[in-house]
Amino acid sequence: MAQEVVNSDEVVLGEEIDHVRLITLNRPRHLNVISSKVVSLLAEYLEKWEKDDKAELVIIKGSGRAFSAGGDLKMFYDGRTSKVKLLMNLLWQRIPALKWLTECIGLAITFILIRKTQVALVHGISMGGGASLMVPMKFSVVTEKTVFATPEASIGFHTDCGFSYMLSHLPGHLGEFFALTGARLNGKELVAAGLATHFVPLEKLSDLEKRLISLNSGDENAVKAAIEEFAVEVQPDEESVLNKQSIIDECFSKDTVAEIIKSFEAEATKEGNGWIGPVLKGLKRSSPTGLRITLRSIREGRKQTLPESLKKEFRLTINILRAIISEDVYEGIRALTIDKDNAPKWNPPSLDNVGDEKIDQVFQLFEEDLELQIPEKKNTGGMANMRIHLMHL
Repeated sequence: MAQEVVNSDEVVLGEEIDHVRLITLNRPRHLNVISSKVVSLLAEYLEKWEKDDKAELVIIKGSGRAFSAGGDLKMFYDGRTSKVKLLMNLLWQRIPALKWLTECIGLAITFILIRKTQVALVHGISMGGGASLMVPMKFSVVTEKTVFATPEASIGFHTDCGFSYMLSHLPGHLGEFFALTGARLNGKELVAAGLATHFVPLEKLSDLEKRLISLNSGDENAVKAAIEEFAVEVQPDEESVLNKQSIIDECFSKDTVAEIIKSFEAEATKEGNGWIGPVLKGLKRSSPTGLRITLRSIREGRKQTLPESLKKEFRLTINILRAIISEDVYEGIRALTIDKDNAPKWNPPSLDNVGDEKIDQVFQLFEEDLELQIPEKKNTGGMANMRIHLMHL
């Protein structure tokens, strides 16, 4: 069976093995964070393979101890000085971080629209935007070492890459809980929650990859059967947060973030609820602006289609990075990854100071030609169309 390794020294490796196409995220020392270069290469491979009739099965995995820790936050931070340009003119393609954003959304759309059978082999960290390369796949395989979270609100950002839609469609109010707290899920919990399709013990993951390659087919039934040869049935552990849904629903169904915190505080005082304390501490330390934006986004996502959610998330990201109501996202990144003092100084500093009119500004529609343009499903040139859209802004 012929095997071709393409650009093996790149941050993304692309291998062509007869009817199988294998993508490896290859920034292990950086937990495979998604930079503009990563997005560009992923899109290049996917567009090439979408047009290749010989390509039937696309497998994606990460190297090292992570699948992907999400977007490259330092890139966003380094682009903060470009905000003045953004305020003057919304020419996203001239700002590297925002060009990355649009390409990243286009990449997510390409994964959704691509006609090839897709399998994500997810070992280690899979967070934020990195998890968008896992959850939407036809088959997503996790292990006992998989760790998932969407912690964006804690740094003044919002739940993006389609997760305002995906999380909002979890049972009850789990979506609000995971989006606001950034609580982590392990492999067993991901399968139970429907965010992954199969659990395979880590020691068998390499064998599964070899089996899929030797299968040499994109037939979905055959791929599913091959995965199930290695998969095991799992249930969340007794102490799993998924077994706390009655409490979560009671608290996270409240109308506002302040009411959610107050209700959660009350539950924390009850016997047997010691698990709430650390979660509550993190929630209270998060950006008030990020929390308010995220709660509204999740609840809108519950009533939106996926394309509508992606368009909304695009607006939120642009406006948050423009800092039209707050600089919190840059302060959050500074505290977490630049100075690493974990002592962000939020502005506004409390939920009481984040008015409804401010939040409305972040959700404000753009002029039609500046809105995110999403290609129809019959059109498979997702990233190409996104780039064309960029050129005309």
